[in-house]
Amino acid sequence: MEEQNENQLNIELSEEIAEGIYSNLAIITHSNSEFVLDFIRVMPGVPKAKVKSRIILTPEHAKRLLTALGDNIEKFEAINGRIKIQPETSGFPMNFGGTMGQA
Repeated sequence: MEEQNENQLNIELSEEIAEGIYSNLAIITHSNSEFVLDFIRVMPGVPKAKVKSRIILTPEHAKRLLTALGDNIEKFEAINGRIKIQPETSGFPMNFGGTMGQA
């Protein structure tokens, strides 16, 4: 039992972080020593967007994230059906393909 407690990691999640941050665009860059994931929220009709969160990973952790994300997507699709991805177009549609609203 003591051995199990030594290998256990206690992770704390504050209320603020637990709320999460919505992102509908991610930009990934890398160097020889790190991967940088920028999460951005783009709003329809707004030509400017801010990075809402930046995560910096070692290459090893980036590969582990890729594996874990792939595993979770497989599990999700097994229950909910295949995730459909729209064909890529040139550029990023600022109106998300819908009609532009007028005020």
